Order: sequence, then C-alpha cells, then structure tokens
Amino acid sequence: MARENPARTLERPDLRRTSLDISAEAMDELSSGATALAMDYFARVSDLPVFPDASGGDAVRRLGSALPVEGEPVAKLLNDCRAMIDLSRHNGHPRFFGYVASPATAPGAFADLIASALNSNVTCWRSGPAGTEVERLVVRWLGSLIGYGQNANGLLTSGGSLANLTALLIALRAKSDANSARTGLWNTRTPMTIYASDQVHMSIPKAADILGLGRDQMRIVASDDRFRLDVKVLRQLIESDSQHGLKPFCVVASAGTTNTGAVDPLAEIAAVAEEFGLWFHVDGGYGALAALDVRKRPLFAGIDRADSISLDPHKWLYTPVDSGCLLFRDEAVVRQAFSANEADYIKVHEQTAEESFAFWDYGIELSRRFRALKIWLTLRYYGTRKISEAISDDNSLAEYLAQRVSEADEFELLAPVELSICCFRYVPREMRAKLSSSSPDEVVLLNRELDELNTSLMHAVQRGGEAYLSNATVKGRFALRACITNFRTTRADIDLTLDVIREAAKQT
Repeated sequence: MARENPARTLERPDLRRTSLDISAEAMDELSSGATALAMDYFARVSDLPVFPDASGGDAVRRLGSALPVEGEPVAKLLNDCRAMIDLSRHNGHPRFFGYVASPATAPGAFADLIASALNSNVTCWRSGPAGTEVERLVVRWLGSLIGYGQNANGLLTSGGSLANLTALLIALRAKSDANSARTGLWNTRTPMTIYASDQVHMSIPKAADILGLGRDQMRIVASDDRFRLDVKVLRQLIESDSQHGLKPFCVVASAGTTNTGAVDPLAEIAAVAEEFGLWFHVDGGYGALAALDVRKRPLFAGIDRADSISLDPHKWLYTPVDSGCLLFRDEAVVRQAFSANEADYIKVHEQTAEESFAFWDYGIELSRRFRALKIWLTLRYYGTRKISEAISDDNSLAEYLAQRVSEADEFELLAPVELSICCFRYVPREMRAKLSSSSPDEVVLLNRELDELNTSLMHAVQRGGEAYLSNATVKGRFALRACITNFRTTRADIDLTLDVIREAAKQT
C-alpha cells in the first residue's frame, strides 16, 4: 500500500497549465536529495578545506551562466549544489577563526527550511500570527539571556548593522526636535553629535552617514590600554561640544569589540549618559551573548541601563544567518520614532493589543522573514545550559591560544584576551632580538617589516585551506586575529593552526 504523502494532494486534474506545483515523486526526490546533501555537509565540514582551491570566476565557469528556458533535472541541480558547497569558504570548520561567524547547527538549518516553506511575511500579527508571537517571545528570551531583563522589547533584524542603524535612528528622533521626521535635520537648531570609541564597529560611523548626521559629527573617543572607551575623555568631549554650540545626543559602547573583544566600562558610560541626558546604545553584536559565560558576567555590569542593545544570535548563538536583534527599553519612544510612516494599506484594524501589534512600528523593514524560528528551535532543542557551556568553551580556547602564543619564542601577544578573540603576530627569533636592542627609528622599520611578513603569512594560511585567520590593527601593528565562536573547535585545532603559521613562515 502506498504511504500517505501530503504532496499527492497537488496532483489534481484541475491544476492550471502553468502551475508550479510538483508531483509527489519529484517532491520526494528533491526533499530527500537536499536533506542528504545537508546531512553529508554537517558530517564532513571538519574535513573540508576551510577555503577552497579556487579563483575568482570558478563557480560560474563550473556551474554555467546560461539562463535555462526549460527546467533541469533534480539530480543535476543537486550535483551543482554539491559543487557550490565545495567552492565555498566553510565558516563551520573548526579552524575557521577569521571573522565573528558561528557555525549553523542542524536545528537552526532545518528551522530555516520550515520557515522558508511557510514563507510568512512577519510584518504584523495579522500577516504572521505564529511568527509574530514567537519573535516577541524570542526577543524576551534574548533580553533575559544577557541580563537586560525578563520583559525586553525589540525585534529581529538581518544583523548587527541594521540593528545599530535602527537604534541610532530611534536615538536621533528621541533627542532631536519634535518635527525632525518631517522637516529634516537641516532644520534643527543645533548640530547633533554622537560618541563612540576608536574601536567601534564600522556600522556605527556608517549609520551616522546614512542618517544624514555626517561622519564629522561622529566623535571618536580614545581607548585605554585595554582597548576600552576612556570615560574621562568621553566626558571632556561632551562638555567641550556642549560649550561650542553642538548637541550631544548619543553614546555608543561596545560589549565586545570586533578587533580585540574588549568590553567597554558599561556602568560608567551609563552614568555619563544619564548625567548629560544622552541615549545610551550598546553594540553587543559580537559579545553580548558572552554574558552566558558566568566567568564573564562582571564585564557586562551596567548593560541593563542601556536604552538599546544590538546582538547577533548568528554570531554566537550558533544560529544561521540572518538573525540579528535590537532590544530597547521604552516601547513608546520607539513607536514615536516611526509614527510618521503610516499608510492606508498597512493600517491595522484588529481589536486587541496582541492582534494589532506590527513590527513596522519599531523598525525599518516592512518585508521580514520568519527569523525567530531558527533561534526558537535552537534554544528549545539544546537548552540554555548547553549553549552557555559552548560559549564558555570558546572563551577558554581563546585563553589557551593566548597562553600558547605567550609561551612560544616566535609569537607575540598583541592584546589581552577578554572574550574569544586573540590578536598576535609572528616574530622570528632574530627579529625579536633586534627589537629589544634597536633604536626607536630602527624599531619603526622593524615593525613595518613585521607587518609585511604577517600580511604574507595571513594570505598563505587562508589560501592553504588548513586554517583561516583574519587581521586587525592593534596599536598600529598588523595582527593575526583569531576569533573563536565555534562549538567544533578543540585545543588540537589551536595547536595545529600555530603549526600552520610556522610552516608558512618557513616558506616565506
């Protein structure tokens, strides 16, 4: 007896000639083949080269560029998808340390399949009742995980850049003249200024540009010897700008900088923001979820005083891209920021507060995919204890890398390890001796030489396929940067990566 298959309901004699519904057999072939492909990838990602042996244009040459007029067989399409996997960089590889990009888990990946099949446009409750309610629940969960409170408000975004842009737009509207949404910033009486450290993520000055503030109105605050925003300098800049006819309105703190993982003194910055009446935004895109590591929680003291916070589950909650989040304290202030954007076709006529909820009242996007499902399913499947342990292990592995670097004669640690980022450089023994005995001018030249050497080593390691590092500039020096946000990484992977660098140095 043939098994029941919902897809068989698609085989109706009344289907229109151009229907894109497919047969049960085709559905079986496509779904089983795609599932097998995903399962095979999860099984072998640790054995693949981190970066493919490929050059620009190889993918299109291999897959072809002709737009088909007639459909192609499923077997060929799956084979081409397999080729795409082989021609990709593998962020889920245990020795991918290049950027803040955690691997996807199987629950998160399959949640994306379900969300895509459902294809809800989660704009408001009436468009996606389940999606809207689950997203609001997930937002509360995320707020509680990082110590922002049990009843956080917010919404999911494509990532930290959009979350930061939205937060600064809200801050601007909250602190500018009442009619700025209609009359524009050029009609405001006083130029407005925003403050962040010299370690701030690039999305913050970019947001200042997009919002029409201008990058010149972005005040860059010096950081201390631990790469944290210097609160004393912050206060001086705010006072000076206020005395010279400017209007300070927002300060951005980092809960884990992209360069070194430093966490700004959040409680001290919150106190300054409160004193001067500034919006206090915390960019926790990378690091806020490190609050799940009990050893690191003291670093995040004061995060509960922020007016808004960005964080990215796809950076360190092991969920697939795209899943960013913006949390905020005062729901009414945020609604006011977007109150001028009403249109007849989006008016809500529901009766209850739950059913009249709309995400467009709190953010920029109108079309919004069901991002919450992968976060919800990941947290439900693993539970917070297991995820917290994975984050703690990532932090411990960065500390282990720093220890191995410090113990080695040919490596130099360039920044303290605060979360899961370690910045270091390769220094040949003979150059180390020269650095300690040369004049200041000679040291400058030696450091330039080391910058060039480490740049070459980074490229060699990346293209070698065994490991992947990125770079950062730390106190003017080129650093090899390893960011560990991967539940597959082990101490053996750390040791092997250092050996890969040593071997690359021999070939340079």
